[in-house]
Amino acid sequence: MTLIEILGHFNYWVFAILLMVGFYAVIVKHNLIKKLIGLSIFQSAVFLMYITMDKVEGGTAPIIQPDLPDQIYSNPLPQVLILTAIVVGVSTLALGLSLIVRINERYGTIEEDEILEAD
Repeated sequence: MTLIEILGHFNYWVFAILLMVGFYAVIVKHNLIKKLIGLSIFQSAVFLMYITMDKVEGGTAPIIQPDLPDQIYSNPLPQVLILTAIVVGVSTLALGLSLIVRINERYGTIEEDEILEAD
């Protein structure tokens, strides 16, 4: 594999790195805030993957024009799915933060190990 081929797949490399960083943070970190940050990074990696797959070489917006019958169009569905996923991701983050606030009020800490010891 040459350098040009590797750089040609730059988005996929960034996707894989972000995915692993987010997954690592969710699995290994004991601080609940850091786990939420890892979850957000993981979600961002998935967004990047969908946006990368949506790219069509020479594609235009899906507006049908009678004078250009052989035009290649980009599919708008992945963009709609990403917008929906962003809303769900923000809602998940807000719910997670509110749960962490309640956990902190109850246990006085946001460290997973200390919470498990208290129970």
